[in-house]
Amino acid sequence: MELKERILAYMREDAYKPLLAEELAENLELSEEEQVAFSEALEELEQEGAIIRNRSDRYGTPARMHLVVGRISMTAKGFGFIIPDVRETEEETDVFVPGPAIGSAMHGDRVVARVTPSEQEGRSREGEILRILERANEKIVGTFESSKTFGFVTPDNTKLTQDIFIPKKQIHGAKTGSKVVVEITKWPDGRRSAEGNVIEILGKVGDPGVDVLSVMRQYDLSETFPKEVQKAADGVEQEPSPEEYRGRRDRRNFPIVTVDGEDSKDLDDGVYAYKKEDGSYFLGVYIADVSHYVRENQPLDIEARERGTSVYLVDRVIPMLPKELSNGICSLNAGVDRLSMACEMHLSPEGEITSYEIIPTVIHVYRRLTYNMVNKVLVEKAEPYVSDNEDIREMLETLAEIRNLRKKIRHARGSIDFELPEVKVKLDEQGHPVALIKREGSLAESIIEECMLSANETVAKHMDLRHKPFIYRVHEQPSEEKIERFNNLLAAFGLFVRKDEAGHIKPMDVEKVLEKVQGKPEERIISTVALRSMQQARYSEMSLGHFGLAARYYTHFTSPIRRYPDLIVHRLLREEMAEGGMPMEREARLKSMLPEIADHASARERVAIEAERETTDMKKIEYMAQFVGEEFTGVISGVTAFGIFVELDNGVEGLVHVSTMINDFYEYREDLYAMVGERTRQQYRLGDEVQIVLVRANVEERNLDFVLKDNGADDAQALRNAVGGGRKNSGKPKADRKERDRNRGGRKRGPKDGDLVASVLEEIPDDGKSKSQHKGHRPKRRGSSGEKISRPAGDKPAKGRASRAQERSTDRTGRAERATRETLGRKRNGGKSREERREGDYHRVKITGLNSAVWPDPPGYHERKEQEMRREGAPKGRPHLNRKTEGGTGNSK
Repeated sequence: MELKERILAYMREDAYKPLLAEELAENLELSEEEQVAFSEALEELEQEGAIIRNRSDRYGTPARMHLVVGRISMTAKGFGFIIPDVRETEEETDVFVPGPAIGSAMHGDRVVARVTPSEQEGRSREGEILRILERANEKIVGTFESSKTFGFVTPDNTKLTQDIFIPKKQIHGAKTGSKVVVEITKWPDGRRSAEGNVIEILGKVGDPGVDVLSVMRQYDLSETFPKEVQKAADGVEQEPSPEEYRGRRDRRNFPIVTVDGEDSKDLDDGVYAYKKEDGSYFLGVYIADVSHYVRENQPLDIEARERGTSVYLVDRVIPMLPKELSNGICSLNAGVDRLSMACEMHLSPEGEITSYEIIPTVIHVYRRLTYNMVNKVLVEKAEPYVSDNEDIREMLETLAEIRNLRKKIRHARGSIDFELPEVKVKLDEQGHPVALIKREGSLAESIIEECMLSANETVAKHMDLRHKPFIYRVHEQPSEEKIERFNNLLAAFGLFVRKDEAGHIKPMDVEKVLEKVQGKPEERIISTVALRSMQQARYSEMSLGHFGLAARYYTHFTSPIRRYPDLIVHRLLREEMAEGGMPMEREARLKSMLPEIADHASARERVAIEAERETTDMKKIEYMAQFVGEEFTGVISGVTAFGIFVELDNGVEGLVHVSTMINDFYEYREDLYAMVGERTRQQYRLGDEVQIVLVRANVEERNLDFVLKDNGADDAQALRNAVGGGRKNSGKPKADRKERDRNRGGRKRGPKDGDLVASVLEEIPDDGKSKSQHKGHRPKRRGSSGEKISRPAGDKPAKGRASRAQERSTDRTGRAERATRETLGRKRNGGKSREERREGDYHRVKITGLNSAVWPDPPGYHERKEQEMRREGAPKGRPHLNRKTEGGTGNSK
């Protein structure tokens, strides 16, 4: 057991009180070698948050000190939740942190917080952040706004609720409206914003490509590789050599095919199958042998581990490996020899896997197919696709038979199939969206999916039964709370999912419920809630099974070009195949390494999903902006206290805010997944179909606003306030913003550039105009959130004839008064005008801590003031005002 593990085990089990470092070392009975490493190990554990040092320099574990360690997830409203690193029991919920208790923490930071139990049953625990262990936002992407002496960056991520203050010297040429990357130089402190330095100007908001580039910088995604990584990639051979074929099975005579999308370039899997005379099947799955070229702890491997996965954005791919490997030597391109790792399986006539071999091979891909081509051959029987592929048509039909058998086996054991259509955004050359294409699952995609699932399960079982260190893809049981909520919903329809004594459910029971409601009105709501009850799949060093697939063993073996865990799986398979097997020392080292690798890969996968979703949603909203004012049919996809989310048939989702629902007061009923009218009892329930009108498409905030066609606000100003108000700045109280503006020079926000205000609003009659809005008067200017904004210079209201005459009279009077003051000024200054004064005629006052200022007090002013004060009986010792302040004003604010 490593020293750090020994320290933790002792402190969790045997330490009955917080201990000094010396007491801890003494109780552990350390060897001389361990004593040397003890201080460093203790410091590392403290930095990781595994142990806590209190003010008395005593150590304890967070759980025993009523503390929690985890990542804080902020909301746009200014409060957040801490997601604990470790949950001792299922009852340990996320920790709610109110705004005042957040301190200087920012979204994503890893923190230590003191926890107090919730006063109300069913509510989250509450906490106060005590310490920040790790900062998550060293670089931030946002929109720059400038003033004379400083600038601000408004983060694109709405969970970062404070603007970043940019000193004048750190602006580096950024202009108002520029999309920039800033590096944080000072973290926020109390009510003071973080400070930053502009390190990259991405371009002007709205310029082609800037939006996707902003997301890439926000998630720290780079298309380019470090020099040493690119150098290593350039040095990789582009064709395998015959020497590398030794020790591999030669499968170049097999007519192996790849089946992928039209624009795929990283082809990492091929398949081959045939039917035997006895009715059984042979199925071979051949995967690019990336581990042969990417060796452990070499530059390519270190970079791939850090990236974790390839990221498929709306308009480009951010590869895990340089293109020399991903599109070159590792890609199973047709007509060339390639090295591969194969899982060759023999199936019974019923589709059960009876035997298998996992072997390194050399292959020669016979043909590159696409999903569309396979569907044309097998489903549509269309020419010329059938005749062009006549030589492999029998193999494709065999693959379809295997698919049917394997799917039937999965279905029988309870595998849950959620049919989720994918929406692809089609872009033009400038990166603007021109169409949203909804893609349903096809036979060709299902064939490849079943082949890959079979290989993944086989490889996972192979390694688990040998009890060797490995990485698995796991999908755990839903939580008891989510099972209970799901059953509460099912009870309304006379259904339920049975739980065993441990509180667990079987995937087969969930699948049976979904079958019972198929085609019924309640199918949508039950399918949606069932899906949201599921846990998120992740990587783990433990074989925990896959709940959704109802699989006891599962891993990811089939995509090593684009997923790092698959690359690790290949590497571990090769080590297990080696003569003599895996050494004991290597096993021990892997057992300590794999948990960290699995956690990092899971985290990078989530980053990739978020970045992909963000770029896709961004283009969806940009596409929908052209349809503002039009009616659509949609399905309620979410219900919250502030409104309902509606998903349209093209996959786009928007919000109907509760304030636009005007025929009643609506209450959020969590148990019904519905908004219910207090008087009318009208319900808007998850899964219901509704008619909506698109009234606002905000590209910058990345959201759409709908109103219900039969229950929407019909007053133009009320509608503007409802759909435009409160969401962007709802987490920033007005008082706090004023205080911030005073601290930073009084910055004001105008209307949002990205707000594409609905043309439909202009057409709605506004009968509630005030009397002041008659001819010659303009309504008050308001921003997108309904706030008042100042008029630009020169933008003055129209004046009537009487008003203009009065202004001319006032102007003449003002000129006369100014002339009189100018004459008096010349007499006091020896006949000199203001322009003729010398620099010495001004009294300069420098105030430390504020902006420097020059106050033009005429010579002799203070002497005359002193004489007047003496005549009025002022005490002689009274201090003089505004004098001798060149050196600053000390500690005055």
